[in-house]
Amino acid sequence: MTTKIIFDTDPGIDDAMALLFIEASPALDLVAVTTVFGNADIDTTTRNALYLKNRFGLAAPVYKGTDKPLRRPRNPSPTFVHGENGLGDVELTGLVAAEPEAKPAHQAIIDLARANPGEITLVAVGPLTNLALALDADPEVATLLKGVVIMGGAFAVAGKPGNVTPVAEANIWNDPEAADRVFTAPWHVTVIGLDVTTQVIMSPDFMEALEASAGPAGEFLNAISKPYAAFYGGRDGIVGCCVHDAAAVAYVIDESLFEVRRGSVRVVTEGIALGQTLQKVEGELFGPSAWDDQPIHSAAIAVDADRLLALYARTMNGVVAGG
Repeated sequence: MTTKIIFDTDPGIDDAMALLFIEASPALDLVAVTTVFGNADIDTTTRNALYLKNRFGLAAPVYKGTDKPLRRPRNPSPTFVHGENGLGDVELTGLVAAEPEAKPAHQAIIDLARANPGEITLVAVGPLTNLALALDADPEVATLLKGVVIMGGAFAVAGKPGNVTPVAEANIWNDPEAADRVFTAPWHVTVIGLDVTTQVIMSPDFMEALEASAGPAGEFLNAISKPYAAFYGGRDGIVGCCVHDAAAVAYVIDESLFEVRRGSVRVVTEGIALGQTLQKVEGELFGPSAWDDQPIHSAAIAVDADRLLALYARTMNGVVAGG
């Protein structure tokens, strides 16, 4: 039994790692890629999604999403992390001009959910603006998806409590109003945040082995991982690169890799803690607060890093796609 996936993404080095992971997994059926601003501007992230689709033979259609947050100016693209082209500034071999589908991303999410009620899991690994726009256009979409798995946020349980400020993770910080809208909607949300993603490191040896075993996809992923690893080494002293977006995909394949904590989640939308994610743990009693009467979601607080890396390598091994 495969799980149908919509992948909402801002490619992005780790986005590419996650997208090819989805495509390689026999447990997943990629039905659409929806793009959003974030790691680069919307034209670049959409170009990158189309490039990955064409180079590696992905069947799923690509839908272009929104170019800016709901209510605030877009933050500058983090070119110091993902490069000017969003994919580590490696040469995009075989790049050809390609156009996304005419339908906007948020409408594609709605239409696919309505056509496949209860069957699609939405994996969102960029700012959550497309999801918020889908909710605003059709609130019932929250009841039609099987679930939503988000790479984003941090809950100060383990790992880093923030990566763009001391308390905020980039995807949430890039559109905190959209994130709070998503977390207060009645779909089943699981958040895979920095608490766990910073615990899973793809070492240079891991990436070299991936190149040796996963054909052109492994070669490409190893190439784009090098500037990503250089960033983490320079900033955090990490040898390798954190597995962010692919960790959210891993949760869909095998939930047992993670320990989750349930509770309502809110996002700070003003002040010095802008973009911070906060969870009121289910069953805890407080006076009246902004967390009251909100949906209960799951936040990952622990991960089996060795098993997750083994799953990624096993899934990608032997996959020879594209050129």
